[in-house]
Amino acid sequence: MGVRGWGSGGNQLTRPAEKALKALTDHHCPKKPLLLSWFLFLLVLVLLVSCYILSSPLLQWDIHPLQYYHRFLNQTRRVNLPPLYRVHPKHRVKPTGMYETTERPTVPPTVAPTGARFHQAYPRNYHFIMDNQEVCKTETPFLVLMVPVAPKNVAARDAIRQTWGKDSVVQGQVVLTLFMLGLSGGADVQEKLRQENLQRHDLIQSDFMDTYLNLTIKTMVIMDWLATRCRSAAYAMKVDSDMFLNVDNLVVMLQKPGIPKVDYLTGMLMWNRPVIRSKNSKWFVPEEMYPEPQYPTYTLGMGYVVSNDLPEKFVEVSKSIKPFNIEDAYIGMCMKKLGLAPTSPPNPSQFKAYNHRYDRCEYSKIITYILGSSQQLVEYWRDLKKPGPPC
Repeated sequence: MGVRGWGSGGNQLTRPAEKALKALTDHHCPKKPLLLSWFLFLLVLVLLVSCYILSSPLLQWDIHPLQYYHRFLNQTRRVNLPPLYRVHPKHRVKPTGMYETTERPTVPPTVAPTGARFHQAYPRNYHFIMDNQEVCKTETPFLVLMVPVAPKNVAARDAIRQTWGKDSVVQGQVVLTLFMLGLSGGADVQEKLRQENLQRHDLIQSDFMDTYLNLTIKTMVIMDWLATRCRSAAYAMKVDSDMFLNVDNLVVMLQKPGIPKVDYLTGMLMWNRPVIRSKNSKWFVPEEMYPEPQYPTYTLGMGYVVSNDLPEKFVEVSKSIKPFNIEDAYIGMCMKKLGLAPTSPPNPSQFKAYNHRYDRCEYSKIITYILGSSQQLVEYWRDLKKPGPPC
C-alpha cells in the first residue's frame, strides 16, 4: 500500500506510516532548548544584516522607482498627443529642423552605471569628458547660457554662435554661451566634436547617452557643471537650441531693482498642469514614477533663468526625488522640495513660445521665442540687428 495508505476512516495513516512519521519527527525536531537557541541565533543574525543594509550609502534609495524608470526608458511608442494637452506649447507642432534630441531615441537610453549612487538622474553618476571649466576662471560671468543640443547638430550650434551666442559682453556684462552634449554612440562623431571643441572651446560633454528620454539627466548634468565649475556666475539660463533669445533684454531684466540674487527661478510659468497617464503620449509618466495628479508650478523648459546658487541645491535635493522624464517639471519638483517656488518675470509677456509670424518690433521687445529652424534664427537676427529703429 506504500507509505501513505488510507484506512476506512478516510484519513488514517497505516501503522507502518505512523512509525515512519514518528521517526522523521523525532529526527527533525530536537529538544526545545536547542530549538530556542537556534531561533535566537537566527534572530540576531537577521538584525545584524538589516543594520548593515540600512547603513549602506548605496542602498539609501528605494529600488522600485528605478525599476519603473528603466522600464519607461526602454519603451518606444508612437507619439499621439491628447488634443487638450497644453503643458508644453513648444511641442504642439513639430517644426522642421528641430534638434535631434526631440526625436524618438535611436540608441538605447542610459542605464544606471555600476555602483551608481542614489538614482539614474543623479548627475554625479556621470563624468565630464569635455569640460572647458577654465572659461569661468579667466572671467567672472554675469550670465551663463547653457544650451542642451544633440551631438550631431552642428547647424544649431553654428547658428547660435552667429547670433545670440556671439557676444561675450552684453549691456556691459560678461555673458558665456556653452553647449551641453551627451554621447552619440559613434567614434566618428566623437572625433568631430573633439575638433570642434579645439576650435571653439564651448562644448561640455558628459558620458550619458544623448536621447530625448534622457533630458532630465542632461538637465541635471548642466546643474552639476554650474555648481562645480562656474560657481562665480551670478545667473544661468538653460535655453534650448531652437530658441530665439534676445540677450540684451534678458540682461536688462536681470539688472532691474528687486530681482533676487538667490533662490530665483523664472521663465514662462506653468500652473496646475496635469500628469499625462496615456501610454500613447510622448509625456506619459506612470503613477509609480510620479503618483500626484498634477505637477508643481514649474517653468517651461524652452528657457528658464536661475540664480546661480540654485544648481548646487538642485543636485543635492535631487537625491531624494524620484526621477521622471519631464525635465522642466522635475526642476519644479526640486524647487518644491526645497520649499521654494518659481517667480513670475517682471514682464511675463517677454517669455513667449510660438509666434505666428516674424515682426521686427515684436522681436525687439521679447526675450524668448521658439523657432522652426536654425536658418530662421540667422535670418531673424540679421533683420533685428540691421540699422534703424525696430518699431
